[in-house]
Amino acid sequence: MIDEQLLAELEDLLRAKPENLTSGDADAIEWLGRALAIIENSGSFQSVTAIGYVRTMQNKIIGGLVRDSAKSDLMVVLSQIRASLRMKTIGPVSTAIGQGMVFNYFDEVRKIISSATKDILFVDPYLEAEFVSRYLPYIPSNVRIRLLASKRLDQLIPAVETFSKQNNISIEVRSTNNIHDRHFFIDGISGFQSGASFKDGAVKAPTGIIQITDAFPAVQKTYEDMWEASRKEFPS
Repeated sequence: MIDEQLLAELEDLLRAKPENLTSGDADAIEWLGRALAIIENSGSFQSVTAIGYVRTMQNKIIGGLVRDSAKSDLMVVLSQIRASLRMKTIGPVSTAIGQGMVFNYFDEVRKIISSATKDILFVDPYLEAEFVSRYLPYIPSNVRIRLLASKRLDQLIPAVETFSKQNNISIEVRSTNNIHDRHFFIDGISGFQSGASFKDGAVKAPTGIIQITDAFPAVQKTYEDMWEASRKEFPS
């Protein structure tokens, strides 16, 4: 199977993930079987490890926290394979978006964030209520969402609180005055810079979404350190 076919199969697998992978029902078993087949065909050195994760997930004698941990570990393996295949087949994401092409901007961000499987961190001084309704519905419900902002917390936090409560999704908001650029980071393995605030992308001027490649480890560490040092705003 060529890389393009394998990537398409993996993308389809992630879109079709059952809500409960540790249930032992037919849908979960079929999905896990497909996942192991993809990992094996990718040539990943973690193929044997992934089999261990699946066995742990299906073992009802083992505690639920251990099985959930094995599920998260398996999803990380799949995310790593997907990122590797994307870089080999389509290369880093770099999209130029013309002035007024607001849907194109939104759609590019939507496609990237909907691929998250574990964690997503948004960094933007101007995150607010409109951002919540525009983007958060497209993030899978099992993904931890982190928002690092500074300017409009009085608008952002009420929207986050109601969205989180309605959808039973884990969202955390922190604030710092040290951010100026706009970034988002997916599953700890890929990062992107937006040339405009997420709420204003392409409204008044051309912009772009650029994947961070060579400098990714350093940029990610910068913002993870900033996250750890920032003030927790929600949940209180």
